[in-house]
Amino acid sequence: MNASGLRRTALAWHAQGRPTVVVCVQRAAGSVPREAGTRMLVQAGCEAGTIGGGHLEWRALAHARQALDGPAGAAIDDLHLPLGPALGQCCGGAVTLCFEWLDAQVLQSWPQPVPLFHLQMHGAGHVGQAIARLLEPLDVQVDWIDERDAAFPADSGPEHIRRLAVDAVEDEVRHAPPGAFFLVLTHSHELDLRLCERILRRPDAGWLGLIGSATKRARFERRLLERGAPAQAVARMACPIGLPGLTGKAPEVVAVAVVAQLLMLGSARAGVAEACAALAPSG
Repeated sequence: MNASGLRRTALAWHAQGRPTVVVCVQRAAGSVPREAGTRMLVQAGCEAGTIGGGHLEWRALAHARQALDGPAGAAIDDLHLPLGPALGQCCGGAVTLCFEWLDAQVLQSWPQPVPLFHLQMHGAGHVGQAIARLLEPLDVQVDWIDERDAAFPADSGPEHIRRLAVDAVEDEVRHAPPGAFFLVLTHSHELDLRLCERILRRPDAGWLGLIGSATKRARFERRLLERGAPAQAVARMACPIGLPGLTGKAPEVVAVAVVAQLLMLGSARAGVAEACAALAPSG
């Protein structure tokens, strides 16, 4: 379950009125299973989310359920756990876990998760559907676009993957936020070309991936340059798509390679943003 889904679960559980404890990784040092800010929810008979599994999570669940066996609302002590000495885990780090009763104040202070990236994906064929399935449990924002409404799966899908069936799909390129990633994998090479031209004319596009072979890339490069697309932007276009070394043409294999590539791009950008924030002058 991603962070957005866990927050929605917290809202639902609070509305049901059953006592619930929120477990949060308050501090993390060294090598630890999950980062600070990670949460999970614990009720008497079930839980949602994870702070990393293993003995650490077992201790957290036992501590939360001990509180649930007592009076609701009573203060719950934090746990500071060196993973090696206290839990016999070889991670080598230490975590501090805080425990709170789920109430309106906790929900109000629960931050909205920031998506790792915003993706505009064109094409609801086999590869597009396989990519969408892999993105379902992740904290990302996706606009999934196709001319053909019937091409999308019958189920509605999660909220963070928005489906859009429109005739002029090229016009949707301008609606993507600055820094968005783009994937072009439609049923038509001519449509692919028109989409790539629109995307490459956006200087604020974060990344463009085009499905196809090296031969398709060479043909598209020539035609895009003839149409006046910026040469530097054309050179940065990823085609073929997917992490190198992951071979296979089955839609599911292509999807794994592409999603891994997107996650690497998103993580690299997040790392740069964190580094810039750390260097920024305070006050």
